[in-house]
Amino acid sequence: ETELEELQRLLAGMEKEHRDLLARMEAGEAELERLRKVEGDKVAQQDRSAQLEKEVAALREKIHHLDDMLKSQQRKVRQMIEQLQNSKTVIQAKDAAIQELKERVSYLEAENLEMHDRIEHLIEQQVSRGGPSARARSKSEYVSSKRLPGPKPLPLIRVVET
Repeated sequence: ETELEELQRLLAGMEKEHRDLLARMEAGEAELERLRKVEGDKVAQQDRSAQLEKEVAALREKIHHLDDMLKSQQRKVRQMIEQLQNSKTVIQAKDAAIQELKERVSYLEAENLEMHDRIEHLIEQQVSRGGPSARARSKSEYVSSKRLPGPKPLPLIRVVET
């Protein structure tokens, strides 16, 4: 953004210089016309006329150069603005994807918790039905299904915009 502001400041300066040079060129052309119409020393008029023509040509060259630089800077500014907009779009898309993944993780955690609860319930039912031999077998088979202590994940709540 600072680079963009610096470019805009440079553009404003070049535009001001462009206007100043145009005004100087027009003044030089007006003086050149006036000198051509005035009677007097033709040699002095021709010298002054040649000098003014050179000055006008130099000013035109400067104006052309400034126009080129101005257009180049404007293109750079437009490209930077476009890059900024593209970056914002990419960031928004990634933020949306992250939010969707977070929602999905919450949903899967809730499903996982529900499955653990069901497995524990089934183990308890088998243990209560099977007696001591079924109890020993079921606990050894399902050791990995026990839930680790820790914070309980929140249930998934999905907001749907219409």
